[in-house]
Amino acid sequence: MSIYDGFKFTPNPNLPNAKLPLEEYDRLRNIKREDMEYTNEHGYSVKVVIDTGMCFVQDMFYRILMSDIKDEKLVMICPNPWVKRYISVVEMLNKFNVSCRNVHAFAMDEFADIDGNVCPTTYAPGLGYSFMHNFYGRIREDLRPDISQWHTFNNDNKDYGVYSRMIEDEGGADIIYSATGWPGHMAFIDPDLPEHQGMNGTLEEFCQIKSGIVTPSLITVCEDSLSMQIGKAGDLWAVPPKAATIGPYDIVNAKERFVVHDGVDGGGHGWQKMISRMELYGEISKDCPSSIARLGKGTCYVSEAMAKPFSHWFYGMQPKDL
Repeated sequence: MSIYDGFKFTPNPNLPNAKLPLEEYDRLRNIKREDMEYTNEHGYSVKVVIDTGMCFVQDMFYRILMSDIKDEKLVMICPNPWVKRYISVVEMLNKFNVSCRNVHAFAMDEFADIDGNVCPTTYAPGLGYSFMHNFYGRIREDLRPDISQWHTFNNDNKDYGVYSRMIEDEGGADIIYSATGWPGHMAFIDPDLPEHQGMNGTLEEFCQIKSGIVTPSLITVCEDSLSMQIGKAGDLWAVPPKAATIGPYDIVNAKERFVVHDGVDGGGHGWQKMISRMELYGEISKDCPSSIARLGKGTCYVSEAMAKPFSHWFYGMQPKDL
């Protein structure tokens, strides 16, 4: 049986991946917890865990620790705001006296106004503010790297390809930490961005697109209006209209990828479930940009809450569940 049996319809044509067969949507919805874990031919794995945040903290702390012990450069691309996770990493760095002298960190995105002016790191709802205030600024001063090693988007590096070149100039990213959003984005790489038209004809061409200013989709604006830094109020008018972002090029050229899928609301319901399944079990496609992470080595940690069955009326949802 299908969720479409009682009322057959096609999804809103403005949605990404809106032209898939209805059977494909049902297949994705019905993937069971016991079938979710795998490792593909590129060395990309999916693991279901209780606490994705702990996995992130452990991984980042260990990489920084080893960069200190081995005295080797570590280049990271990092998501934001991720306040609690960064604070937890820093608490461990400070407690165990781990030097970050070899760390070069790049924030993956930032808000911008309609003219493409990037917001400053003094703007509290901004992503760069969180990166500097909750991560860099909390590292004990004697353990902190030089400020020149902590990178955010600004008006000097926002032009096409500049930020990507900065990452390459440091030897390329050893690791990119990320998640995914409703339209399948990673950072602000939404499907069919107007700025990417003419560069994204094939998947291979899409994967060559570098950093720059973009116009996020309305789906992403809606998602951002529910984020912590915007106040979780659904205030669409508080979300800046453009963004500076890394490109698909930076995702596929990182040496390793670390992704978390743990988007749940206050009641523990996974709002990220469907796009998570599209990203991890659907076709690798520019229509779901985050799926390109599967083209290289990495791990996606899916929370147990995200791995639970869907809650549609069709799947046995009752008034007591509301």
